[in-house]
Amino acid sequence: MSTPTQEKELLKGLAKEDRVVVEQIYRDNYPMIQSLIINNNGSVDDAADIFQESMIVLFEKAKSPEFELNCLIKTYLYSVARRLWLKKLQQMQRFGRATDASMEMVAVEEDLEIHEKKQLEFNVMDAAMAKIGEPCKSLLEAYYIQKKPMQQIAQEFGYTNSDNAKTQKYKCLVRLKKLFFAQYKNTE
Repeated sequence: MSTPTQEKELLKGLAKEDRVVVEQIYRDNYPMIQSLIINNNGSVDDAADIFQESMIVLFEKAKSPEFELNCLIKTYLYSVARRLWLKKLQQMQRFGRATDASMEMVAVEEDLEIHEKKQLEFNVMDAAMAKIGEPCKSLLEAYYIQKKPMQQIAQEFGYTNSDNAKTQKYKCLVRLKKLFFAQYKNTE
């Protein structure tokens, strides 16, 4: 998760054409844009084109001293890419090549609202995971993130059998939910 300071530094680096910064922005954001385009009747080539155009828009804005980014770079690029893709779909439709996909897309404002809400939830979950402590944090990561089988978790964590590991996982999950919802209420 980027902080506002990190985001500003990325924008400054982009304005200075810092290759490392450009590559980082690309790595952090291209998969999201590619997914948007492919899920809305586009190809990998379309995604590359739209992402490149979005980066040019961001680059031009970053060079402007008056420009102030009021959201994450990810959100900005997503919004620009989405608008560019809708425009391209409409142009293709005029020439009879597009389907009704442009009509099925959700309004950008709704999409961004959903994206920002999910980002908030991820941040709260991250904070809750940081507070839960060991061995719960490692146990939940092993099961949910690393997708390890319960028998393997039982062996690695020193439980006598997989049923004891399941019981402990359940207790940890209950604690995590309590922490998550306590923090989530404070953010609203």
